[in-house]
Amino acid sequence: MPNTYLLSVLISLFLMGCGKDSASGQEIQEVENETSSELRDVFAPDYWDDAQLIWSDEFEGTGLSDEDWIFETGSHGWGNNELQNYIENDNVEVSDGTLKIIAKKEEGGSSNYSSTRLNSRESFRYGKIEIRAKLPDHRGNGLWPALWMLGSNIENVGWPACGEIDIMEYVSYDPNTVHFSIHSTANNHVNGTQITSGPIDLNTIEEEFHIYGLLWTDRYLKFYIDDPENVQLNFIRPSPTTAENWPFNKPFYFLMNIAVGGTWGGLEGVDNDIFPAVMEVDFVRVYQVQ
Repeated sequence: MPNTYLLSVLISLFLMGCGKDSASGQEIQEVENETSSELRDVFAPDYWDDAQLIWSDEFEGTGLSDEDWIFETGSHGWGNNELQNYIENDNVEVSDGTLKIIAKKEEGGSSNYSSTRLNSRESFRYGKIEIRAKLPDHRGNGLWPALWMLGSNIENVGWPACGEIDIMEYVSYDPNTVHFSIHSTANNHVNGTQITSGPIDLNTIEEEFHIYGLLWTDRYLKFYIDDPENVQLNFIRPSPTTAENWPFNKPFYFLMNIAVGGTWGGLEGVDNDIFPAVMEVDFVRVYQVQ
């Protein structure tokens, strides 16, 4: 009888250990399951050769697709002391095969500037992601355009726990440069611990279209310009993996916007001669290995 009781206690303790329900514990298990089920080597040189296009917007026609994009509006500073009022419709144009996002000097709400912030309705997990865009002509300080992604669970867990992937960021007081960054609970700009490329020289960023690309698997995030061989930031999944340092195993959605001023974009003030300012986007494409 005592032996039977001891055995029961040991089994109970074992089951309690297996049933750990902390966020970090669940996250680690999920990532391990994904890794064990991966059938191909994501580090293989030819891994992305067979990637197939699964979603895109080529911005043909004369209007923005409300089946693909929604407007996010408001003039509350967006957590960065930004100055613009994001509004619907008036600050976007689709023509000649590109989307134009336009920042203007005009009053509205509590702001002296207007702009647009677009969110994709679709979310994606992993893939080769490419956005071809041209940044606004350089006429002065104060612009902060971005092409980026947020975790779709942001409403439930908040930022930075949802994760953020900055496929392209630019501030006009530092022309001819581009930045790539990622943010998580463990690494974010609020704490000064973000993972970033720092400024990358790109002398034609305001004059020509460039592809801003991301290779995203369960093992890494690689950011590139124009060609996947031209990697500018390579972030390997940390070990040990936790929810705090790797929220990138869940779906993310796209955001495209031009901010005005703010804690970064407005570091050297806002020159009102820069308006109207236009960022053009030729396409957004998502490829995945099937």
